[in-house]
Amino acid sequence: MESRPSPNLKDPLELAAYRRELRGVASGVRWGGIGITLIGAIVAGLRAWAWPAIPALIPMIVVAWGMLLMLTAIVLRMAYHARRMRGG
Repeated sequence: MESRPSPNLKDPLELAAYRRELRGVASGVRWGGIGITLIGAIVAGLRAWAWPAIPALIPMIVVAWGMLLMLTAIVLRMAYHARRMRGG
């Protein structure tokens, strides 16, 4: 694996480039988590409004799964940032 120098966060151009780089880290996992959480919220709303036969545990599990994905993306991004600041 290629080692890159840590970004100079005092330089506005390097800071902007690094922010763009960070935005791309685990973005699929993050957006997937947001989407799954929204689906769970919609299922919970539909359960309350139109489908009372759906067990309450189903939307809770879907929302929890989405939240877990979002937390995973946060951890991956933090690990990437720590590695980049060490110069890795």
